[in-house]
Amino acid sequence: MERLIIAGGGLAGVRTAEALRAQGYEGRLTLVAAEPHRPYDRPPLSKAVLRGETDETTVDADWDALGCELLLGRQATGLGEALETTAGPLGFDGLVIATGATPIRLPGEGPQHVLRTIDDARALRAELRPGVRLAIVGAGWIGAEVATAAAKAGCRVTVVEAADAPLAGAIGAEVGSKTAGWYAEAGVELRHGIKVASVERGGLDLAGGGSIEADAVVTGIGVRPATEWLAGSGLALDDGVVVDEHLRTGRPGVVAVGDCAAWWSPRFGRRLRVEHWDTALNAPEVAAATLLGGDRSYDAVPYFWSEQFGRMVQYAGHHPVADAMVWRGDPGEARWAACWLSGDRLVAIVTVDRPRDLVQARRAIAGGALVDAEQLADPSVPVREAVRN
Repeated sequence: MERLIIAGGGLAGVRTAEALRAQGYEGRLTLVAAEPHRPYDRPPLSKAVLRGETDETTVDADWDALGCELLLGRQATGLGEALETTAGPLGFDGLVIATGATPIRLPGEGPQHVLRTIDDARALRAELRPGVRLAIVGAGWIGAEVATAAAKAGCRVTVVEAADAPLAGAIGAEVGSKTAGWYAEAGVELRHGIKVASVERGGLDLAGGGSIEADAVVTGIGVRPATEWLAGSGLALDDGVVVDEHLRTGRPGVVAVGDCAAWWSPRFGRRLRVEHWDTALNAPEVAAATLLGGDRSYDAVPYFWSEQFGRMVQYAGHHPVADAMVWRGDPGEARWAACWLSGDRLVAIVTVDRPRDLVQARRAIAGGALVDAEQLADPSVPVREAVRN
């Protein structure tokens, strides 16, 4: 291959460039990024950046040493024989699709903040002032982290969630409900089971009537893979770019990685699209190897962490495949966990301020370990000791 192009300027894009060079690719390498900024980390946007602790999250990459051409502020617009961009067509021998995802917005004429880019974070941060009435739509990971920063800044925060509990879409209502009390402790009003009809000037109009007055609105109801530009390309699209465990698409020389890739997981027997930093960091090694003729597979245990209301929440695995759930410790206490089992196999865990449990459980999930549920439920027993030999 003489010319490889990476479409996407996030973490997955820069890590793919590094992996290609590390694995011996010496040809021409170009990274096309829609944003004008050099690739940067996104997790700090809802944490340190929003809290005003930093304004810089650029990924530490030596672009000169990589010999990678950066085309910043250039958006991919289509895929045919060449990659179509706002700067014109670019021919290629190999292509990495790493265009990430875009936030879902609510209808309505009122202004609404989303949190996806560094510019989004800076604009929202400017709104977080004492006394500001802030309405947050969605009590997922992003909603909780924004609420944390806003409450600390002295805002009057209301979080509106359509489901019956925070994090219901991410970890289920039963477990998510155990985080509801955190909002009240932080002085945040949580209103669940309420759907928002639209964002209007002055706040939210609620489905079924009623409204919530607000000086600023944040919409945190999820993202969609940024794949609209691939319509008509011939690539299979199904909640992302469909790829196999090698991150290959159906077109030779084209792979996909990161938030936009829906990859096949032999471990869980289904297709996964994981929107978290850990996947963007590690999957590029496999994408690069596949482009260069290798046969490596990507089947990592999904992992994510969140800092909310003074707590560290960590998740590993894929709980939808489970048929049972075991509490590890009392969720009414400060430190606890919930574990999901498929038969006797540990398939997922969420921990609250129990980092050692997370590390040991993640290792057990990766190894397909069988566990003793009774021992697993005892927080005084290390997770590794609950694993059956």
